[in-house]
Amino acid sequence: MSKVSIIGAHNTKFGSLVKRNKETGEITDLQSIYDLMIEAGRGALQDAGITGAEVDGVWVGSCAPGIFANQEHLAAFATEIDPEGLRFKPMTRCEDACASGSVALYDALYAVEAGRVDVALVVGVEKMNLLDTKGVTHALATCSHWPEEGAKAVSFPCLFAEYAKGYRDHYGLDGDTFKAMLATVAALGYRNGVENPLAHFGKGGPSDKLGLFTKEAILGLPPEKNPVIADPLALHDCSLVTDGAAAVVIMRTDAAKATGRKAVEIAGVGHVNERIAISVRPNMHELMAGKEAVRRAFKEAGIGIHDVDIAEVHDCFTINQILSTEALGLSKDGRAGFDYLEGRFTHDDPHCAINLSGGLKAKGHPVGATGVSMHALLYKQLVGEPIGVTLAKKVPQVGVSFNVGGSAVTNCVTVLRRAF
Repeated sequence: MSKVSIIGAHNTKFGSLVKRNKETGEITDLQSIYDLMIEAGRGALQDAGITGAEVDGVWVGSCAPGIFANQEHLAAFATEIDPEGLRFKPMTRCEDACASGSVALYDALYAVEAGRVDVALVVGVEKMNLLDTKGVTHALATCSHWPEEGAKAVSFPCLFAEYAKGYRDHYGLDGDTFKAMLATVAALGYRNGVENPLAHFGKGGPSDKLGLFTKEAILGLPPEKNPVIADPLALHDCSLVTDGAAAVVIMRTDAAKATGRKAVEIAGVGHVNERIAISVRPNMHELMAGKEAVRRAFKEAGIGIHDVDIAEVHDCFTINQILSTEALGLSKDGRAGFDYLEGRFTHDDPHCAINLSGGLKAKGHPVGATGVSMHALLYKQLVGEPIGVTLAKKVPQVGVSFNVGGSAVTNCVTVLRRAF
C-alpha cells in the first residue's frame, strides 16, 4: 500500500464572523460558508504549489450546513475554488459530527491509496454563528442519539458532564481538585491560543482581556462570568461556537519526494466508532473506543507514545482533553489531571506538547472544519512553518491528532510524520 503525504495546507481565521444587532437581533454575515471554503481551498492549493487542474477529487467535511447555513449539497460548491481546473471533478461531502473533517481526509486517503486518485483536496468548513444559541444547540443535538438524548434536551454539555462525573467519581477526586484540573486545562488552551493569530480567542480576545492564563484566574471569576452549564462543567470548560475552514492537499509520498515537495506523511490512522447512546456504554470514565483508535494508528505507524512530539486533541470540553491525554498514553489512567496540575504538556514539555494551537477551547471549534484544521496546523508545525506557539527546543518530527465526533462516538486518530 502506497504511503500518502500532506503537501499543502491552509487554515482561515476562526471566529464569530458575523455582526449582530443587539436591538433587533438581526445577524449580518461577514464571511459566508462559501467565502470560507474558497479561501481555505485556494490557500491549500497555493501552499502545495498546484492548481485545481492537478486535483483528481475533492472531499468536504461539514457537519450540518443545511441547518447552520441552509446549504445542503455543499461539496459541489468546491468547484468555485478553481472553476476552470475543478469543473467535472468528483466531489463528496462527509459527515460524522465533529469528526467530519478527519473522515473526509480518510476517505480521500483511501482513494489515493487505491490508485483511483493521484492528488486530492480536502476541505473542512462550518458556519455556525448565523444561528442564535438555541439554534446552535439544536443543530448540535442532532449529532447525539436523538431519541434518548437530543429529543429529551440532553445537550452536549450534559453528555460530557456525564463523562466528567464518571471520571471524578471513578477516581475518587474531590470537587475542588477536579475543578482545578479542568481550569488548568482551559488555561493552557488560552495561553497557547493567544499566540495563534488565527484563533477565535486570540490576542485581544476575551481570554486575553480577562487574563485567563492560570487556573486561579479562571476559578476566581464571579459566577456570572463563568456560570455552570452542566454540572460540573462551567462556561470556561466549553469550546467555542466558531465559523471557519481549513484545507489540505494530499498525494503519494513517493510522488511528493520526486517533485521535491515539503511533505508530512500520514503514517497511521485509527478510525473507531463507539455505540452512539451513552446509556449502553460500559462506563463513562474513559474513551474506550478512543484507546482502540490510538492502538490501531500507532500500530500502523510503527510508533509508541514516546515517539510523539506534539498532539492536537479534541478539547470540546476540558474533561475530554483529560480523557484524550490518557487515551493517547501520555498519562496513566486517572493521572492526566494531576499531570496538568504539575505543568505538563506545555510548549517546553520534554516529552510532548498538547494543543499548541490553543485547541478547540481557544482556537475555536467550527465543527466540520476541526479535524482538517488539526491536520493542517500539525502539518505546518512539522514542516517548520508553525502558526502560533512552537516547541521550545526542537522542530517536531511526529505529531498526532485525536478528533472525536458526537459524545466521543466517532474517534479518529492520525499519526503524522515529517517525510523528508
